[in-house]
Amino acid sequence: MGDRDETDSANAQTGTQGAPNGTPEGSKVAVEGEKAKRARGAGSLFLRGKVWWIKYHRNGRPYFESCRSPDRGVAEKRLKRRLAQVETGQFRGLQPERVRFDELAADLLNEYAVNRRKSVGRNERSIEHLRDFFAGFRAVDITTDRIRQYVAQRQEASAGNATINRELAALKRMFNLAREMTPPKVQEVPYIPMLKEPPARCGFLRDENYKKLRNQMPGHLRPVFAMAYYTGMRAGEILNLRWEQVDLTERIVRLDPGATKNGEGRTLFLTEELFQLLVILKHTRDAKYADCPWVFFRDGKRIRSYRHGWKSACARAGLTGLRFHDLRRTGVRNLRRAGVTETVAMKISGHKTRSVFDRYNIVDEQDLKEAARKLDALHKFGYSLVTIPPSDEIPAKGKKTVSPLN
Repeated sequence: MGDRDETDSANAQTGTQGAPNGTPEGSKVAVEGEKAKRARGAGSLFLRGKVWWIKYHRNGRPYFESCRSPDRGVAEKRLKRRLAQVETGQFRGLQPERVRFDELAADLLNEYAVNRRKSVGRNERSIEHLRDFFAGFRAVDITTDRIRQYVAQRQEASAGNATINRELAALKRMFNLAREMTPPKVQEVPYIPMLKEPPARCGFLRDENYKKLRNQMPGHLRPVFAMAYYTGMRAGEILNLRWEQVDLTERIVRLDPGATKNGEGRTLFLTEELFQLLVILKHTRDAKYADCPWVFFRDGKRIRSYRHGWKSACARAGLTGLRFHDLRRTGVRNLRRAGVTETVAMKISGHKTRSVFDRYNIVDEQDLKEAARKLDALHKFGYSLVTIPPSDEIPAKGKKTVSPLN
């Protein structure tokens, strides 16, 4: 950006207590309109070369600030804004105006690291894209207009709206985090417009396709596939599962706090098929790979990737386009169809909010047909449908008829 050098040179002088270099207080610089005495507390304007400066006080301390402009109107507006901030207590010195994007980004990364957030990788990628555009910018110069320019540049690079929104969310979090600090590193958060995203994906695996796909799945991936289908567990939760988390006597699997995406632990009870699969895995592990701590393994080593085997199995089963994460939606959908309450289903799936849970609770045409069938059964009145008779059989006017509803 071409204005960064100007910003840097101005910052070297902005906010200096006492008069700026070369312009001692009481300077004899002739400024038209400044000879008249200004009201006490109204601040003052003066020229240094061709650039306007402003002077104002807070708690008895003088502040000098360059407006970086030869336009007196710009200086008047800045002085008025500064005086208003001083009056309302919003002005906390000029240090917040020296804070740059790189410092905000570093604070955000540190906050993610300290709190061990699961999305740190996604956040780092977002910051890299933001840094390509905003590196060197002061926080106060990251305005809504500049943010729109960033969005346009990312769209030209073929980035999707959802991806750009994740990056804008990271930028907004930077500003909010800086404003929450003591003392605040920024005085205000710019308006950050978000883009409209396409509807959430609603793919899932139908019941009749479960066995069809399972039969095409490589042997080492069948237990992984079944676990995802029945429980709705995330791929990372499944592949990182250890035997110490499995109790075959009680038929339960425990996901420890901190090992899940939302940081909360969960307890899952095994269906009969899952129980049988885990029993076989346990016997194989004890007999051949006693030192293997992983529940899902291949040749004694943890399964790290399922993508190639998954893609090939889907192709052989004629289910191209199906994603592994669709099994999570399938698990949630099956829980609701089985009559499990939303509260219990959310506890099993690990969804903390109703809004996200609803995105996974997929309803298709078969569900709607089943709802109509149940409604029809509920409202059965015990009589047959009435057939309208031919016109010559319609009773004459005035003749009483009996309604089938009577």
